[in-house]
Amino acid sequence: MLNENIKTIRKSKGLSQQELAVKLDVVRQTISKWEQGLSVPDSDMLISISEVLETPVSTLLGENVIKTEVDELKAISAKLEVINLQLAKRKTTRKRIVFWILILLCIVILSIFAVLLALESPYSGWNYSDPETAVLGTAFHSFEWLFVRVAPIILIGTVIGIFLTRKKE
Repeated sequence: MLNENIKTIRKSKGLSQQELAVKLDVVRQTISKWEQGLSVPDSDMLISISEVLETPVSTLLGENVIKTEVDELKAISAKLEVINLQLAKRKTTRKRIVFWILILLCIVILSIFAVLLALESPYSGWNYSDPETAVLGTAFHSFEWLFVRVAPIILIGTVIGIFLTRKKE
């Protein structure tokens, strides 16, 4: 009777043997033995079981418990609620990460613009008769030319992204 009641109430609460074992701080095999009637919990453990299963000890020890679908629906509903909260938290965390990456990208772009502005294209006055200087000057010029044309578009995109991912309160 006790073994059947533990099993029925555990299932009606939507708990697996492992989940109940974790809540009671025992191994899953202990729950299995109780439910098979191979052993019985001591009085302290019986009180702990009743608290975890939110059922009076007298009910655990008394008549067979009839399985109700309402308890199953409540258990499924509670599990779905937990999953939804976890997904919402994960989405918020990802949104926050994207927000800070976009801010960092804006800072990097603006910093490169400031450095290029401060340098005022020093490679323009270089002597390009030396092959190494010519290659380096061409590389600097190519980078500056491409950056000045592409970075504003990226900067506008990141600013829009920052506004779209900011925390709304």
